[in-house]
Amino acid sequence: WTLETQHNPFFSLILSAEHTRTMKLGTSIAVAFPRSPMVLAHVAWDLQEFSRGRFILGLGTQVRGHIERRFSVPWDSPGPRLREIILALRAIWDCWQNGSPLKFEGKFYSFTLMTPFFNPGPIPHPAIPVFIAGLNPYMCRLAGELCQGMHIHPLHTVKFIREAIAPGMKEGAAKAGRDYRDISLSTAAFVATGKDKEAVEKAKEKIRTQIAFYSSTRNYFPVLEIHGWGDTARALQKKSIAGDWEGMPQEISDEMLNEFAIIGTYPELAEKIQKKYDGVIDRLSLYDCVPTPGEEKEWRPIIKAING
Repeated sequence: WTLETQHNPFFSLILSAEHTRTMKLGTSIAVAFPRSPMVLAHVAWDLQEFSRGRFILGLGTQVRGHIERRFSVPWDSPGPRLREIILALRAIWDCWQNGSPLKFEGKFYSFTLMTPFFNPGPIPHPAIPVFIAGLNPYMCRLAGELCQGMHIHPLHTVKFIREAIAPGMKEGAAKAGRDYRDISLSTAAFVATGKDKEAVEKAKEKIRTQIAFYSSTRNYFPVLEIHGWGDTARALQKKSIAGDWEGMPQEISDEMLNEFAIIGTYPELAEKIQKKYDGVIDRLSLYDCVPTPGEEKEWRPIIKAING
């Protein structure tokens, strides 16, 4: 998966597609609203053809502040707007693959012109999976209704997935006459690991800081509130507004750390990953966790556990 942070999320996937043969490639996520659905359609179509059918288009809304102030585009009705983007993409792809007239007219977008000069034509693998990111009930229902998968934010717990995300996805799937089990759930897990206990303790403090940062954002309050940690979320937000970055990690208790992260030495990690996520998640990556050169042997069983 690639992220949209300091760099374009699609660019590195071109290189990955060129140098791999079987690995799935996707965005987790590309910010949807700054791009016209027509632009997204072209990028996804080309990547799907170049990767020989291995591309997954992961889209997200970001948050109001970034959309309005960093990207300078409107923020209104983010859920319905994202829904319309997905429907527009499929109308455009159907036009290119099957020669259907392009006639998509919605509340936010309208696409009614496609001439041969601008039509890339059919490709061998036209069914491009679309994943979306989100945690509120609307996004969960949308994923269940229209998408092939959902990206769950690293700030999650198994309790939140089972009690907040899954019910919404099941509701959306039922509305569309789909089987919820056919929809993929993907996430990145916070991991505090190392070759010994000392390394693990050091990693725990880094993860504690990351959890505090995300938990201070109002969008993620529901994840904490489902555990009864709403007061902690509001305390973190106050410290964030005051610029008390050093004081924020102190609000994250060991109990919270154990809920949000997988903690253990390299030999312990594979079993802990399987115990936490088996039957819950079917696509897992490790958040900001890069093996140290020379420790490849220790990571093989961990990778095997994720693949299993």
